[in-house]
Amino acid sequence: MSNTQEIIELAVIEVAKARTLEALAAVRVKYLGKKGILTHRLKGLGKLSPAERPEAGRLINLAKNEIDDTIQRQKIVLENEQLDAELTRAHIDITLPGRGSSIGSVHPISSTMSMIERLFGRWGFEVCDGPEVEDDYHNFEALNIPSHHPARAMHDTFYFGDGRLLRTHTSPVQVRVMESREPPLRVIAPGRVYRCDYDQTHSPMFHQVEGLLIDTQVTMADLKGVLETFLREFFDENDLAMRFRPSYFPFTEPSAEVDIKLESEHGVSDWLEVLGCGMVHPKVLSNVGIDATHYKGFAFGLGVERLAMLRFGVADLRVFFENDLQFLRQF
Repeated sequence: MSNTQEIIELAVIEVAKARTLEALAAVRVKYLGKKGILTHRLKGLGKLSPAERPEAGRLINLAKNEIDDTIQRQKIVLENEQLDAELTRAHIDITLPGRGSSIGSVHPISSTMSMIERLFGRWGFEVCDGPEVEDDYHNFEALNIPSHHPARAMHDTFYFGDGRLLRTHTSPVQVRVMESREPPLRVIAPGRVYRCDYDQTHSPMFHQVEGLLIDTQVTMADLKGVLETFLREFFDENDLAMRFRPSYFPFTEPSAEVDIKLESEHGVSDWLEVLGCGMVHPKVLSNVGIDATHYKGFAFGLGVERLAMLRFGVADLRVFFENDLQFLRQF
């Protein structure tokens, strides 16, 4: 055990020469590892006499502690040097010119909404908004939808515990406009709506644009002219095939659905319904305090996603909401 001090001195020299954390770890293994020099000395204590063992063990443990402390101090030094080197490499020269950045584009649904608003804005329609969490009166009752109507069924509507609901269309905005203003009125109500439905052509949240015109001299011919002009402008098709098919909605009478037929490049090979419309039901006018004997009007509603699918040739509505950059970069 006479050379324990020599072992310490040699270890200190090797620790000082270690310039990397890997080299320092190798020194630790050499002296303090399972097969290290001092570990081997500890295992050899059994060969000594009982009188020699305590002092020899004490000297070996002192040597282990001293070498370990030396290694720890050197480790801190090396870690600090490594951190300084990394910070130097990562230094940002703020005087260098910028690397540039990618500029995003408008989402196809947003661009479709903007185009619809812009077109109707040309013809004097004002954009109006309203709450997405609605009450039963504005979403159903005022629109001549009685309590037994299928549109109130739980499988169609998201209800809250207090009786409120997520609006199923933007027609409540029209009701609020008619309640707060005097005719004549010419408004559109774009926004999000919610229904319990999800598949290739339906989403639980989607976008609608509802339109309303109230005046003294309004006919079904006016409604037809506005919608034909809009659809031909939207699809940039002067000879767009279009038909008005009789239908039923509680809040309009008479009512119709509008079908169009596009070329195959738009993803359509047959007639496809794109919006619903009709003359405002006299009862709806009475519910909001408008004299139905003096004023008449028409209303229409269209699904933004459906028009966007046709405009861009998209087959599955769900891709609009998946935030797939490969898909969105096309626009």
